[in-house]
Amino acid sequence: MKTISINDHLELKEIQLSDALDIFQSINKERASLRTWLPFVDFTLELEDSERFIESIISVPEENREFVFVIREDKQFAGIVGFRGTDLFNRKTEIGYWLDPNFQKKGIMIRSVLELLKFAFHDLNMNRVEIRCALENFPSRAIPEKLGFILEGFERSGEFLANQKFTDLAVYSLLKEEF
Repeated sequence: MKTISINDHLELKEIQLSDALDIFQSINKERASLRTWLPFVDFTLELEDSERFIESIISVPEENREFVFVIREDKQFAGIVGFRGTDLFNRKTEIGYWLDPNFQKKGIMIRSVLELLKFAFHDLNMNRVEIRCALENFPSRAIPEKLGFILEGFERSGEFLANQKFTDLAVYSLLKEEF
């Protein structure tokens, strides 16, 4: 199990089944605010839903598994950050993330994504990392913008939100040579 220590208070720990309760409790207590941008919130109705999510990650054979981490600040669950849609042949991946509202506006996510970029480019030998954010989700969009990603364009109607409407996604990328 991989752990990335960011500083004395913040760490990324590879997701495991024992994280299900923390994840579910965070989603459940912050459901109203999280569901605005995270479609999966409405499908996370009981602890077993979080367990199934984790099982879908850890049941993949290790050589094909994508790294997904829980973010912990002073041992408390703060959110999730990880890779998705990794294409090993073309050496590219996407980073997805979400943060419990009680941990937002503290620089936690920008530091977490920065560590994932180091891991992607140096350890996994990726050449390209993408981040996609809902066009109007300005706090989420601030992460790639602060980290020097290039806004490549927009994916029209790229995500179906809980309000039963599609939203356009801003598509950002960063290349290894730009990091």
